[in-house]
Amino acid sequence: MNRALIVEPFPETADTLRQQLAAEGYGIIATAVSGSEARRLIAGEAEPELVVIDTPLPDEFGQELSVMIAENTSAGIILICSGDIADDVGDKVSGSGVCVISKPLNVHQLSRSVKLVSATRSRMMGLKKENADLLTRIDEMRLINRAKCTLMQYLKFTEPQAHKYIEKQAMNTRQTRREVAMRILATYER
Repeated sequence: MNRALIVEPFPETADTLRQQLAAEGYGIIATAVSGSEARRLIAGEAEPELVVIDTPLPDEFGQELSVMIAENTSAGIILICSGDIADDVGDKVSGSGVCVISKPLNVHQLSRSVKLVSATRSRMMGLKKENADLLTRIDEMRLINRAKCTLMQYLKFTEPQAHKYIEKQAMNTRQTRREVAMRILATYER
């Protein structure tokens, strides 16, 4: 179920935003009335997929909060501010991936922004997973190459022989090449 956090000091506006987010498919919606409360909620609970901040907040403007959330979570962030400063605030936070919309708030504008931020977040999460997979593969390749070098050093194998040995051991023992490489390193690197 999609989680959202609304940072809004006025209960009536928070209820309106909650209804809009529920209509967009967000089922678990938390509310904070200040920046400090929002920081506590984000640090203590499961990470939300979407954070909507209506500025100004009682203890801060909200721009700093949006940047902090962008740097420390993978949540999509919508910052709502008055129309006369929306462009300036947007310029300051756009590098962090924060979507800025101006007041007065239009239901269709909020709906489009939520969809856009959700789509962007989905793409970002896919890239994040792909990046993690690539880093895992690189670590595995480094480990296997270390094992090959170890075989070359201690058993005087050539690189192709070491490669073939690791592949054959993995096949014969029904282990991954990583497991075979770890066993080789454990044997020779003490």
